[in-house]
Amino acid sequence: MGIRPSTWFRIGAVAVAATGVMAVGGVIAYRVLAPAETVTVATTAYPAAPAAQPGVIGSLPAAPLIVDGRLRIYASTRQVRADGPVDARTQRTPYWSYRRWPQEVLGVVAAGTTVVGRWSDGDVVALDARTGKVTWRAAGKPPEKSGYKGGSTGAETVYEPEGLYTSGGTVLVRDAAQLRALEIATGRELWQIPMADCREGGFTTAGGQFVTTDACGGAPAVEFYDVATGQLRGRWAPSAAVVTLKVEPLACAPAQSACTALRTVDETGSRGWLLGEPDGDGKTPVTAARALDPPGSVLAGEVGVTYVGGDMVARKLRDGAEVWRWRGDGSSQLLGAQSGSVHVLTENCDLVTLDPATGREKSRFLLAYLREGIDWEPGLVRAGDGFVAVERLVKPENGEADEADGADEYFGALPVILART
Repeated sequence: MGIRPSTWFRIGAVAVAATGVMAVGGVIAYRVLAPAETVTVATTAYPAAPAAQPGVIGSLPAAPLIVDGRLRIYASTRQVRADGPVDARTQRTPYWSYRRWPQEVLGVVAAGTTVVGRWSDGDVVALDARTGKVTWRAAGKPPEKSGYKGGSTGAETVYEPEGLYTSGGTVLVRDAAQLRALEIATGRELWQIPMADCREGGFTTAGGQFVTTDACGGAPAVEFYDVATGQLRGRWAPSAAVVTLKVEPLACAPAQSACTALRTVDETGSRGWLLGEPDGDGKTPVTAARALDPPGSVLAGEVGVTYVGGDMVARKLRDGAEVWRWRGDGSSQLLGAQSGSVHVLTENCDLVTLDPATGREKSRFLLAYLREGIDWEPGLVRAGDGFVAVERLVKPENGEADEADGADEYFGALPVILART
């Protein structure tokens, strides 16, 4: 039996209605899924600089990059945001935020009041820290493996971003196979040079040079490039007999920038070196610093500090002679150093700040906020601008990390603790 015309009409109407719903749904889906950029600018007064009082400030869900002494900058998978004041005990409603979708944040650096973010599509976007407004953007090529790596705290993204460095008024970006320099104020490209993957690592020096390790074949060497011009200014190796060479930058600002020393590891062992100001030919003097030879040692003013048998020991940089010794509790950890301070975490979770010239205790307090527990171990640490931020991880039960998943387990919902020293 055939279908009556009226039935055909009803079916057709349903079909038309369904098509209309699908069309509307398609529009909605496009609006949700299409690439987007969301800028939420500041609407309140610029936060004031905090008073300098030692002690724990508070606990945060994300690692802060302190900018201009007034703002805390955070990174997550697709967002860069700011809050303040710096001494706020918890993370505040964003002072401003910048979000891109579906791009991911690769790294964030800052110079003065400019915050520069690098994104997974290769774009570099600069924001005015005082307002959150976009000041410039520059297109670029993303690295081979391009994606957010900061975990839930974003610590690696704001403290150790890969392929993003600063030097004075310049930001350096290492793309797929090149290194280029952008003017931080305007985004104008100053120069670009080829930079093959076999040139490993990278950091900038306080003297205005970009340093990388040439492992492209033959004898490895450390190369120095002039940040102002991109020209190769010199090559250096600990000895002519080096076959393999690893280089660790020391005493750096965030993003492995403005470093003043390095440590090399090769067949002869671990050795520390000071980096001087470039000479008239643009070459950087490299001077042996025995006090920085031990792995884990840090540069603090005119001494190198290292952990020895439960004590913190400071030695003269060049000859390694002992200057002072701080008696620890047998399991203290050296967290790092900044201008005028060396930071030690004791077994009882006290944060002790020592004077690098004398070893005298400048301050000591429990590194815990309110009733927080202390059964944690430090992850990434940032010491600078008179602050110490520590990413806290749960201690492995057996004293060893679980290699099955390789994932860090954060200490609670607010795993980052911030203190003023």
